[in-house]
Amino acid sequence: MNPPNGRSQEVILYTTSLRGIRKTFRDCNTIKFLLRSFRVIYHERDVSLHLEYRKELCKILGGKVLPPKLFIKGRYIGGVDEVIGLHENGWLGKLLEGTPIEFGEGHCNGCACMRFAICSNCNGSCKVFTKNNGDNNNGELFIRCAECNENGLVKCPICC
Repeated sequence: MNPPNGRSQEVILYTTSLRGIRKTFRDCNTIKFLLRSFRVIYHERDVSLHLEYRKELCKILGGKVLPPKLFIKGRYIGGVDEVIGLHENGWLGKLLEGTPIEFGEGHCNGCACMRFAICSNCNGSCKVFTKNNGDNNNGELFIRCAECNENGLVKCPICC
């Protein structure tokens, strides 16, 4: 996982897929819609699906922040109000110049563009069965799966 830096041509969008706060979810979708309309390839980092993305965003911006937050070529652009303002003034397209463009449909068959898939090691339970040499539980126990995150998900092996 690489935080945004000024050396790359990447577009990184921190979002949430949780619909608990309707405005936040709607704002995330607004920026995603704008980026898709420019057909740029962007890396979505869903802070609700992966705790490390939330920690990364807090470290970059220096405290607790709510998504969406957009970075273009390692430069912090802002949230939905800033991005819409740039788009309305014709600057968003200029900032996106030189970033990779999506030529195909851009649909991932592995994760449906969610960037995460259910862990095949634990089937999303975050627990794996193991044999133990101890006497308790007939030598069997469950331990935390080392391959997935706190939600039982792994990064999509096809598109990430």
